[in-house]
Amino acid sequence: MKTANCFWYLPVFSAFLTLAGSSTAPGGEAPAGKKPSETKRYCLTLDLKDDSTLVREYKYWHMNEHIWPEIPKGIRRVGIVDMQIYLLGTRLFMIMETTPEFDFDRDMAKLSGLPRQKEWEAFVAKFQQSLPGASSSEKWKLMDRIFKLPE
Repeated sequence: MKTANCFWYLPVFSAFLTLAGSSTAPGGEAPAGKKPSETKRYCLTLDLKDDSTLVREYKYWHMNEHIWPEIPKGIRRVGIVDMQIYLLGTRLFMIMETTPEFDFDRDMAKLSGLPRQKEWEAFVAKFQQSLPGASSSEKWKLMDRIFKLPE
């Protein structure tokens, strides 16, 4: 069973999460039950606009049958092996698991340049709380882990 388990892609920069077993290493943390060398986990948050119609639409466009096929392909291409988004009211919580080689800043920047990613980002911006023209890094925010169940 996974712990505190997250949306989409959108480049987000500058954050320090810890590797499991290390309190200072920048990068992602290893999910429970997995060695740090197997995957990294990043948790991010973003708020949607407080409009029930827009929230329903946002959920619609993130269903497997409605998402643009280039989006999950690009996500996997840069080393993201799993991505989940959860919703509470208008607050989104994303869990992103990556390969051990994944470098958050480098690979999210690479993702933003892949086919249809910029178009997707512009499309989903109408649902998200942000200033007009805000970059993904100004929308999706990396979260700091404040608790881990002791072994």
